Amino acid sequence: MKKLLIICSLVLISCNSKIDKNQLHLLNGYWEIKEVTFKDGAKKEYSINSTIDYIQLDSLKGFRKKVDPKFNGTFETSNDAEPFVIRISNDSVYMSYSNNANIWEEVLTQLSKESFSVKNNQGTTYHYNKFEPINITP
Repeated sequence: MKKLLIICSLVLISCNSKIDKNQLHLLNGYWEIKEVTFKDGAKKEYSINSTIDYIQLDSLKGFRKKVDPKFNGTFETSNDAEPFVIRISNDSVYMSYSNNANIWEEVLTQLSKESFSVKNNQGTTYHYNKFEPINITP
């Protein structure tokens, strides 16, 4: 029984996909939140978003800002942006933020061309999908 438990644990650990530093450029672009999973397992889904996140990363420094998509394919934005740095520790990738009022981190748990997920210190996981604009042409 102990051997079976050890084997299952090793399989689960090996299946846990680690994010490679060379993948981080995939964060660049426009993202919309799709789902939030809370520490207790409860979920909140987002079918429509009035704002989306724009992320720009260069080396290990970047910023994240909220933008409002318009029907003509453009975006309305302000000059507000949350700067962050990437910190890599113990095979985990952290997005570390700081502003005048707060310092916080999110661990990047999943990253691909189409989606990414981050988990905060409270155990809440945010799932994002690549934003696809809705173009309404006459």
